[in-house]
Amino acid sequence: MKFNTKTIHGGQKHEEATGAVMPPIFQTSTFAQSSPGEHKGYGYARGSNPTRTALENSFAAIENGTNGFAFASGMAAIDCVLRLLKPGDEVVAGDDLYGGTYRMFTQLFHKYGLEFSFVDMNAVENVTNAITQKTKLVWIETPTNPLMKIADIAAITSAIKDINSAILVAVDNTFATPYLQQPLTLGADIVMHSATKYLGGHSDLVMGALMVKDAKLAEEIHFIQFAAGAIAGPMDSFLALRGVKTLHIRMQRHCENGRAVAEFLHNHLKVGEVYYPGLENHPNYEIAKKQMKDFGGMVSFKLKDESKAAAFKFLENTKIFTLAESLGGVESLVNHPVTMSHASIPEEERLKVGVTDAVIRLSVGIEDIEDLLADLEQALNL
Repeated sequence: MKFNTKTIHGGQKHEEATGAVMPPIFQTSTFAQSSPGEHKGYGYARGSNPTRTALENSFAAIENGTNGFAFASGMAAIDCVLRLLKPGDEVVAGDDLYGGTYRMFTQLFHKYGLEFSFVDMNAVENVTNAITQKTKLVWIETPTNPLMKIADIAAITSAIKDINSAILVAVDNTFATPYLQQPLTLGADIVMHSATKYLGGHSDLVMGALMVKDAKLAEEIHFIQFAAGAIAGPMDSFLALRGVKTLHIRMQRHCENGRAVAEFLHNHLKVGEVYYPGLENHPNYEIAKKQMKDFGGMVSFKLKDESKAAAFKFLENTKIFTLAESLGGVESLVNHPVTMSHASIPEEERLKVGVTDAVIRLSVGIEDIEDLLADLEQALNL
């Protein structure tokens, strides 16, 4: 089954009782049993719910996995992955991460005995050089948030497995989506999404997702999901499943608009550096072209005037781009990482990788591109 068909039919079946084409919202906490422990596959909704099952089957299908898991948020999904580890284990992660991920690593799990090292994953040797006997997980985010750095998933995974095949490789695939890249196919063990973003696609839910292809790993994740209880509810599952069904056509427009915005900014007299893997001057353009179907709708940039005041002036004066947290919805958003998505990262650490007051992040939506470019032009020229 081809990808565009998978988004609509992957892992799905018509509802058995009525033949409903779309899975109903099973808004129930418990299910009747004919005898103690004997039921129709569902006992208590924390363990499983038919609406969530339909979504999780869809998640697995679009990432070429065998099992998918829907969580209450992207952070809950990351929390589940870290619970696979034990005190003393080490995680090697990229040095340009979503602020919430960095916060969870350093402020929550570090105090429970996990160790974290952060490296520039632009080069495979930076990752392999950081591996120790304690390393149990490598956490890859690509493209990164907000500097759009690209890690070579296949090369890193292969190198890690050559060192120690037991080390898990997890990829945050939120920015790319399975439409653009499929980390499990490239050798990764776990794929994570903030399904709040592109998978849901309409800025109307908060959800996380994990996808795997190993049966033992799936069993461990399901146990943690059930025992810890950070599950996605049936209404959100219904909305996310509806979102997945249009992922492919939305991503096509996100990519078209993202490319046009990046080129516009690259050629604008008031714009300095543009971070977009689809520009040929991107340091990892060739890797992005190799492992991604297209380059996505996320674009970051800096004005030539790198003052905070100049950035704020732009941020406060867009008309169609809404100044807001999050990304990946049909509407265009603009974000200031230092004060918004990455505010939890210490200034010293942000500056090491180049996340300064001047960095502006765009989530380019699916509106008419002429309107988006006109909005950027007027905000730049104020």
